[in-house]
Amino acid sequence: MKQVTDSTFEQEVLNSDKPVLVDFSAVWCGPCKMLEPTVRAIADEYAGRVHVYKLDIDQSPLTPARYGVRGVPTLILFKDGQERDRIIGVTSKDTIEQMIDDNL
Repeated sequence: MKQVTDSTFEQEVLNSDKPVLVDFSAVWCGPCKMLEPTVRAIADEYAGRVHVYKLDIDQSPLTPARYGVRGVPTLILFKDGQERDRIIGVTSKDTIEQMIDDNL
């Protein structure tokens, strides 16, 4: 899972030729740590079909503000430069897979 920042978000996420799942999180966030292994598994499972990035909301506050991210963890799926779906809070791998599959 790669990192994305305010300065790389447009290039890596909005201009991507594939769907992109962005994990908005923070180092101090317990639920984010709980979700991280699931997001890593998703990144491995969908490698080559979906890009998966992590964005630290404290290091890159502009992007979360632009997309109205008010709590972490928040997963947002982007496709063709647009937000397609979002999940707020810890969730199951099945739920994340369903969100991705619905948008492939």
